[in-house]
Amino acid sequence: MKKIGILTSGGDCSGMNAAIRAATRTALGHGVQVLGFRKGYAGLLKGDFLEMQTKDVAGILHRGGTFLQSARSEEFRTVLGREKAVRHLEEFGVEGLIVIGGDGSLNGALALHRMGVPVIGIPASIDNDIPFTDMALGVDTALNNIIYAVDCIKDTASSHDRAFVIEVMGRNSGYLASMAAIATGAEYAIVPEVECDVADLCNQLRHRWEEGRSNAIIILAEGAGRAQNIADNIKDAIGFETRVTVLGHYQRGGAPSVFDRLLGSRFGHAAVENLLAGQMGKMVGLCCNAIVPTLLETVVVSEKRQQDELHEMSLILGI
Repeated sequence: MKKIGILTSGGDCSGMNAAIRAATRTALGHGVQVLGFRKGYAGLLKGDFLEMQTKDVAGILHRGGTFLQSARSEEFRTVLGREKAVRHLEEFGVEGLIVIGGDGSLNGALALHRMGVPVIGIPASIDNDIPFTDMALGVDTALNNIIYAVDCIKDTASSHDRAFVIEVMGRNSGYLASMAAIATGAEYAIVPEVECDVADLCNQLRHRWEEGRSNAIIILAEGAGRAQNIADNIKDAIGFETRVTVLGHYQRGGAPSVFDRLLGSRFGHAAVENLLAGQMGKMVGLCCNAIVPTLLETVVVSEKRQQDELHEMSLILGI
């Protein structure tokens, strides 16, 4: 293999640059050329790429997001779009492709693999909803961002005797909400995997009020309901002065944590080594601190559910 491509697709997250850097330098160390496609599959379809050298990935390790940028491509979802992508890879002499992204990006990688393109995927999603990896890129940094924000909000909550409903990302995964609730000492976590009993939540908060604990933090995963509705229910039921904070895209940015820098570097290095060893159609994942490849066909049809005991722990510790 003399030339490989790298692209980042879907939502950005911290740690992507670490993976790009490691993959590029590992490939160059093996005498393999590297093309970085700008804006994911959209850049591949447009033929928009950068031929990367060591200097091109210098100074990006500490930066959040992805310096190759990312985008979603409706054209790539079509058969004609994917055929065009394969033609471009052949025209550019790309013999293997590394795709860094979430479930949609990995589905795209599998489609290319089925069309004969050697592909290795790297899981990158702050939701931590990608199976066959204990952690995806960006999760640890997002959690640190959430915890910093919640700690700041807690100061205001305690100063004014208020309840705050804080909405975090996660789509249909409650991982961020549960982990953040444990790490910040929040009173309650509301996640999509477990139906929320608002009446029970209000009873717990009323009990806290009667004990003299006059402020509370409730962390809501975005896929589990509307923050304002929860806040209104709390206010109507127990009279707590209630505020809503939606953290939004703040969670996804910022300098990657040490964990994400190391994980991105390990993923990038392993992706290239697997390609050069003839592995293809796989995703590299973190399993018990080892980097383990898993067939993309298995990854995309599987589901990762957060561990119920972690959510239960967040509720018990919040009492």
